Amino acid sequence: MSQRFTVCKSDGDRRPSDIQGEVNQLFEGDEPPSSSSGGGGAEGEDAAGAEAVVVVLKGDGNPKESSPFINSSDAAAEKSQQYDGKHMALFEEEMDTSPMVSSLLSNLANYSNLPQGSKEHEEAENNEAESSRKKPVKAPQLGTLMGVYMPCIQNIFGVILFLRMTWLVGIGGVVGTFVIVFMCCTTTMLTAISMSAIATNGVVPAGGAYYMISRSLGPEFGGAVGICFYLGTTFAGAMYILGAIELLLIYICPKAAIFPLEGLEGPEAEAALLNNMRVYGTLLLTSMATVVFVGVKYVNKLALVFLACVILSILAVYAGVVMTGIDAPDFPVCILGNRTLVWKSFDVCAKTIESANGTVTTQLWSMFCDSPFLNATCDKYFAANNVTRIQGIPGITSGILAENMFGTYYEKGDLIAKTNMESVEDPDDTMTNMNNYVLADIASFFTLLVGIYFPSVTGIMAGSNRSGDLRDAQKSIPIGTIAAITTTSLVYMSSVILFGACIEGVVLRDKFGEGVHGNLVIGTLAWPSPWVIVIGSFFSTCGAGLQSLTGAPRLMQAIAKDGIVPALRIFGHAKANGEPTWSLLLTACICEIGILIASLDAVAPILSMFFLMCYMFVNLACALQTLLRTPNWRPRFKFYHWALSFLGMSLCLTLMFICSWYYAIVAMVIAGSIYKYIEFSGAEKEWGDGIRGLSLSAARYALMRLEEGPPHTKNWRPQLLTLVSTDAEQNVEQPRLLSLTNQLKAGKGLTIVGTALQGTFLANYEQSQRAEQSLRKLMETEKVKGFCQVTISSNLRDATSHLLQASGLGGLKHNAVLVSWPRNWRQGDEHQAWRNFVELVRETTAADLALLVPKNIAAFPSNGERFTEGHIDVWWIVHDGGMLMLLPFLLRQHKVWRKCKMRIFTVAQLDDNSIQMKKDLTTFLYHLRIDAMVEVVEMHDSDISAYTYEKTLVMEQRSQMLKQINLSKTEREREIQSITDSSRGSIRRKNPAAVTTQLSVTEEPPAASNEEKPEEEVQLIHDNTTPASPETPATLLTPTEGVQSPGEQVQMTWTEKCDGEPAKPPGAATPEGIKDLFNMKPEWENLNQSNVRRMHTALRLNEVIIKKSSEAKLVLLNMPGPPKNRTGDENYMEFLEVLTDGLNRVLLVRGGGREVITIYS
Repeated sequence: MSQRFTVCKSDGDRRPSDIQGEVNQLFEGDEPPSSSSGGGGAEGEDAAGAEAVVVVLKGDGNPKESSPFINSSDAAAEKSQQYDGKHMALFEEEMDTSPMVSSLLSNLANYSNLPQGSKEHEEAENNEAESSRKKPVKAPQLGTLMGVYMPCIQNIFGVILFLRMTWLVGIGGVVGTFVIVFMCCTTTMLTAISMSAIATNGVVPAGGAYYMISRSLGPEFGGAVGICFYLGTTFAGAMYILGAIELLLIYICPKAAIFPLEGLEGPEAEAALLNNMRVYGTLLLTSMATVVFVGVKYVNKLALVFLACVILSILAVYAGVVMTGIDAPDFPVCILGNRTLVWKSFDVCAKTIESANGTVTTQLWSMFCDSPFLNATCDKYFAANNVTRIQGIPGITSGILAENMFGTYYEKGDLIAKTNMESVEDPDDTMTNMNNYVLADIASFFTLLVGIYFPSVTGIMAGSNRSGDLRDAQKSIPIGTIAAITTTSLVYMSSVILFGACIEGVVLRDKFGEGVHGNLVIGTLAWPSPWVIVIGSFFSTCGAGLQSLTGAPRLMQAIAKDGIVPALRIFGHAKANGEPTWSLLLTACICEIGILIASLDAVAPILSMFFLMCYMFVNLACALQTLLRTPNWRPRFKFYHWALSFLGMSLCLTLMFICSWYYAIVAMVIAGSIYKYIEFSGAEKEWGDGIRGLSLSAARYALMRLEEGPPHTKNWRPQLLTLVSTDAEQNVEQPRLLSLTNQLKAGKGLTIVGTALQGTFLANYEQSQRAEQSLRKLMETEKVKGFCQVTISSNLRDATSHLLQASGLGGLKHNAVLVSWPRNWRQGDEHQAWRNFVELVRETTAADLALLVPKNIAAFPSNGERFTEGHIDVWWIVHDGGMLMLLPFLLRQHKVWRKCKMRIFTVAQLDDNSIQMKKDLTTFLYHLRIDAMVEVVEMHDSDISAYTYEKTLVMEQRSQMLKQINLSKTEREREIQSITDSSRGSIRRKNPAAVTTQLSVTEEPPAASNEEKPEEEVQLIHDNTTPASPETPATLLTPTEGVQSPGEQVQMTWTEKCDGEPAKPPGAATPEGIKDLFNMKPEWENLNQSNVRRMHTALRLNEVIIKKSSEAKLVLLNMPGPPKNRTGDENYMEFLEVLTDGLNRVLLVRGGGREVITIYS
């Protein structure tokens, strides 16, 4: 990141280069910018007639959100250019990253935060023909009333109030509907309180709920809930369009139907109505999308008209309620028996009327009888019951409220009947002429009513969405939103009571007003005419649909521009004026899905789910921020509490499942899928979200719990500290070590990958950063989930020790160390490596840590390999807590080792019962639930072979040689020369063929055993297959007499590389040199008998292991401890080398001093 400073040139004698030089002097330490580093933010506005010099300063390279604070890329130098270096010299080297306070305050004063919404698009359209020169942005001037209160009122009042509210009261009763309204309004009020706290906790740019949730709960939650909010807004558009079409086709112009309903009954009539809705809905959607595409300014200009329609309609309803108490309107309802008749095809609510010519039948008679004559055959129910004409709007003083107090729920096709009227019915009579009665079009139940009603309380985010237009957003948003919800809640609750007190029950339950001449039921209550409501609600629903089609694409564009959902990036593109064309197209397509559903009652629960989920996460965000007490959580709105937020969240979740449990599950699956997609594929964003704070709090709590004591044996798992080494370029030298780590862990538990660097922290900080990046990259490649740590110290031994001691935190510390066997440890210049290794073994033992040492790590499989067969052999020599049993089980959980079978070998001594040992071990493994083959290997006491003595002698001679490393250069050269002369003379006396002796430290492969060596090297090969005893010297073989395996030869080389001198011939540390091998008997008697016994054990074990496990994919065996006397460290390395000689893959295991596996559940 770079910062762009615009320095205006005011006097003509100073060149831009002079100014550039002065600025560079002010900011010492910054490199002069190259010509390619010109992009660092938008160009500032130039004063008229003034030249401008752009100076690019290096920033810290960290991406940050746009802000007027540190590292801002806008006009951050307006004050900084006045800095003269006199009064702030103490901070001059930090001025590029930390601006002066005066500069900060100036930027804050000029900081404008207009949303990327319709306002800019309208301005862009108006200014397209003007010059590209940008005009100064006017300060936002909207107050609480016009900026928050009125938009919220317009968005909350909508289609449900006009088209379904009376039906809800009729079906659910006054009590049931009041409960629904109260519950939904309480939910939105609690959500508004939480939203007000979030919105006043700093500046909220455009994006409304999406911005608040994403910045409070993180990109994963933000993306998931943002898309749910987008889908909810889009389906809301479909609902408004369907409402407008319903008003058009049923109440305004029924004859406009393309699929006529006349003469159709039941499913056919329903299908025709839905098809009409689909056709007209698609046409209206297309025209609305075209309007939005052509210009948002038209939508904004019509917004006030639509708002006026809503307010006038509501006022007309209240005026009508008052008028019913004075003079009730005449809206009669015709009842046959107790059944409500469809008043459409008849004029008089009577069977016959008296006229001058006598009794005459009416149109109603013709609907139920086969002829207009009095002797006609009529419907039995029609003939048995009387026709009654009742008042549909009896008035507020009629006492009808008592009848409407409780609900009446219907199944689809049920008759809408008046409950307190008598009716004569024949149970055996089949119902006919059903088309003449008012019927229930859908099955109704309480939860359905909740789902249909809830969209009428959405729209509370309208104020926060316009925060950029407000004069004082932190004051206006809480007041305006809560006032709007209070107003709308009072209107809804009062309307429930007033509808129940003024309108007849059968009329309330008549969804489409068929019993009142096809009038809109709420319109019958309105004053002065039902058309006030019909026309007003039609325009308000059209306006709400336009608002949805305007807002939803911008919400999708904001999500796409954030880059958190890679699949949606294309929808971030826009027209030249910023109009989100692709997002509008996507919104129209999704909206068309809702229109194809064609039923307002089916679409409403869908968008209820998405809005409820959005509100739920707003409450969760506020509760989390409050409980975590984040330092940045300082909202100006003080009337909030975490308990209220949790109550609101619980209400939202409850309402989701009350509305429709299967829709709720589908919505959660959609949100969960988006969450996981963003988590795995989305861009990395750090927004200081509450989930990160929750993770920190949960981690702290868990760590404190871990401090209570060590884990139980049942919970023990290897928490690995993997120690790797890096080369000069800070690349990991043993990548397979991390492959083995992954295979051991299978992604579970703690993993720390550490490396040590030599030097000082200040001098090597950049190297440590490169090493850390290298570790992270390799961990990602090998899919190792864990942490990496780089330690710098004056020497590698101390750095490794620091890693061992300081890694981990509290109870979350490593309990096992994984380190590779030191390669080429016999070489003179690697002497410190094996000393460090032995010290590491001692330190892990002292710290009660388990130690895992893979030998020949390069031969271990990568994570991509698969073993289709083979064995993992465990050589259980001593019990060390069960590590040897647990590790193969863990390895076999990984796909690399899954097909391998497990074999366990144990060693029986002379006085052991091997048969009983095998039975006991089999029983033990059965109780451990480990499937493995068991074999007991008998090792009886035997004489120590001459080869053992020879190996021990050569080992001790090597020990003496390695000690010469500590001699001075002159002493070393003198000693080496005398040793070489002595050894060569001794060899030539007994062997004129001049067989040379080689002391090789490198681990030569078997194929290279018989290669020709330089003249300076001598090769000494011992045959351990020839029977020998201490009294019989070994036979000397020349290189041509046979090819030996690595276990059959001892190769030792010591070349001087420590001080850059040429390689010197090897020799022993004694002046006598290497004695004649054919006269070794006195040397054998002087050997350390402890070393002889150890070498004997190592050789015998190695023979048995090679015999049994030479074909095994992996051999695990106990690792002996180092000697207490440090003078024998090099001997210890030799013992381990002999023990594992000839094996391809070996994992030496040393327990941590505690049981790690148990037979108990």
